[in-house]
Amino acid sequence: MADAARARKLAVRIREIVAETLRTQVKDPRLGMVTVTDAKVTADLHDATVYYTVYGDDAERAATAAALESARGVLRSAVGRQTGVRFTPTLTFSPDEVPDTAKHIDDLLAEARRADAEVQRQAVGANYAGEADPYKHEDDDEDAPAEEPVDVPDRSGR
Repeated sequence: MADAARARKLAVRIREIVAETLRTQVKDPRLGMVTVTDAKVTADLHDATVYYTVYGDDAERAATAAALESARGVLRSAVGRQTGVRFTPTLTFSPDEVPDTAKHIDDLLAEARRADAEVQRQAVGANYAGEADPYKHEDDDEDAPAEEPVDVPDRSGR
C-alpha cells in the first residue's frame, strides 16, 4: 500500500496527463468540449477514476463517454510513459456530478427565495390570531396562590 500523499500526487499527475493527451493526441470526432475535473487513485495505486464534464446536451455527453472509452488504451499508455510508476493504473471515466448537483441546489435556493417572498407578501397587514404576546409572564399571576416551600431532607444524615 502506498501512502495517501503519494496517491494524491499521482491522481493530480494523471488528471494533467489525461487532459493534455485529450487536447493534443486524441482526435475522435465524438469527443465534445470535455473538461477533466478530478482524478482519484486507489490506495494500492492500481485503479484510477477520472472525472470529467461535457458542455452540451445528453447526446454530446453520450458521444463523449463513448470516445473516452475508446481512447482508454491511448490514455493509459500516456499515463504509464509520463508517470514512471511500476504498474500503470487502469483508467475508469466517470461523469462529474458536481455541476448538476450545484444547479439543483441553485434551483432549490431560488424556490426557497420565492416561498419566502410569498410569506413576506402575505404577512404585510396581517394581524395576530390571538394576543400579540401569548406567553405567560410572572408578573401576570398576582392573584394566583403562592407556592409553599417543600421540605427537602439533608443528604448528610443530620
